[in-house]
Amino acid sequence: MPEIDITDKIGYTLLKKGIIDFETLEKSLKMKDSDENKKNRKNLGQILVSEFGADHDAVFREVANLYAFREIYLNDEKIDEARIAFVKKFVDQLSDQQREMMMQAKMLPFKFDERQTDKLIVVAADPTDRNLPVVARSFNVKKYEICYVRLKDLQSLMDKVAPAQNEFLKLLESNKITVSEDGSTEDTEVDEQALEAEISKSALVNLFEGCLVEAVRRDVSDVHVVAAEGNRTNFMFRVDGNLQVWHTQENTIPEAVMAVVKDRTKNVDRFEREMSQDGFIQRVIDGHQLRFRVSIMPIVTTEFKHKFESVVIRVLDDRKVITDLNKLGLQGPARAFFYKAIQKPQGIIILTGPTGSGKSTTLIAALYQVIDPTVNVLTIEEPVEYIIKGARQLKIGPKMSFEQSIRGILRHDPDIVLVGEMRDKITAETAIKLANTGHLVFSTLHTNDAPSAVARLYKMGIEPFLIAYAINIIVAQRLIRTLCKVCKAPLDNDEKPDLLKFGFTEEDLAQHTFYKAVGCDKCNGGWKGRAAIHEALYFSKAIKDIVLNAGEKVDENAIRDQASKDGMWTLRRSGMERMKEGTTALEEVIATTVEEE
Repeated sequence: MPEIDITDKIGYTLLKKGIIDFETLEKSLKMKDSDENKKNRKNLGQILVSEFGADHDAVFREVANLYAFREIYLNDEKIDEARIAFVKKFVDQLSDQQREMMMQAKMLPFKFDERQTDKLIVVAADPTDRNLPVVARSFNVKKYEICYVRLKDLQSLMDKVAPAQNEFLKLLESNKITVSEDGSTEDTEVDEQALEAEISKSALVNLFEGCLVEAVRRDVSDVHVVAAEGNRTNFMFRVDGNLQVWHTQENTIPEAVMAVVKDRTKNVDRFEREMSQDGFIQRVIDGHQLRFRVSIMPIVTTEFKHKFESVVIRVLDDRKVITDLNKLGLQGPARAFFYKAIQKPQGIIILTGPTGSGKSTTLIAALYQVIDPTVNVLTIEEPVEYIIKGARQLKIGPKMSFEQSIRGILRHDPDIVLVGEMRDKITAETAIKLANTGHLVFSTLHTNDAPSAVARLYKMGIEPFLIAYAINIIVAQRLIRTLCKVCKAPLDNDEKPDLLKFGFTEEDLAQHTFYKAVGCDKCNGGWKGRAAIHEALYFSKAIKDIVLNAGEKVDENAIRDQASKDGMWTLRRSGMERMKEGTTALEEVIATTVEEE
């Protein structure tokens, strides 16, 4: 009888269990036998995962089973400080090259076997990786056994034992920045040669590149680089809406730090220090392509001889783009109103709120619900932050301004239009004209709440009848910090009277558990992440009548009262619902919303 090739057996098992289909198996076997793979020497399981996107754990559990590798369930094991110290002891003795090979092979030394105390158990997500024996021998033990573990479980342990290194910051430590004090005279001109020398002899490049890597890994929304007196530059991270100092660069001329930032930014002039500039940076970090939007502004300090600047870098991570409207967390009536508004064939959907309140995220998620190949979707944004698949995003630049694109869009046969912001009368008029002539329009406006957006458009000079018939819905949005799930604690009884004063009822207190922030090593003072709260003003017939009958000014209070009758939740009510869910705390809702009149 001919011998069965084990790889065919693996393929057959995976096919039989529905983990892969026949076409994928056929293609992967061809790839395995190709000349190119003779150099790479990838086995069938590795090809299925890396080239065809097969589920890693589903594939390698079967591979481990066929090759008779024992499986270890990390959830059943005691992962305490002693276990982590045990693993670290072995990992720390490896050279940088061996450590890198261990990370690539996704393996870790785990424990000594209970039955054979001189045998080391090594856990791996792919027990067939050919580098496993090379690394395992580096642990300097007499015997070892390779066991299979799920990749997700192993990754969690790896993050504790050997967190991903920031190579730039590592280089920085080995080459500490020590730059002499600036001894320049009162001359206001910057000595460019001295600046170049300063940059050359310092590790500022590593500091800046390391800062970008760290910002992505820490889920930072914005990086601030701000020049200060005394040859200092502050690097700050905005995490969950709040700024915190990450690093202060001492004894370095701030102009040198700014020159490094500008050199690494496209579309900015390093030698321009008197005007605002906008540019962008692109980097591949941890295998992902990321963009950073850079804004540079000149600032004044007490040291007039220096030309100081402030830099704000927005981190644009496409992995954070929400394409599923359900994940936005629209609550109560806001959800039904919003879906109803975007399903209409025409009209305008307006998002309002301050900078950084997630308006663009909500608009993009809404746009993804209506994009399909039968419609022409155009966007006018300045700047374009995220690439929206299925939309034509117009390029604003020196040869086509925002205003020119707004005027030209009517001639470009649109069905659905996204106008980044209604910043002036021309933009607002065009957006409303589009909405009144059979187009669905999405846009944003900077106002505090939904009813005041109507007054704002009215003050811009838009006719009341155009506003009344163009708008489908106005949604005000805020982002509130959410409590850390690990350390949040229920409120004490003596703190509950504050909830009653705030507007909760005795019934609410009996039916729900309310929490407070505590703080642990997994969060920022008891807070981790943010959630949206919404106020959705749907344009019912009654609301339209109020707008149509506006005289000298729009009656915001009448709109607010009618909207409440129609079922609208205010931002504060939305925040209170988040508290009932146990998502946030009283102090955050008070800080983010205003008292209802």
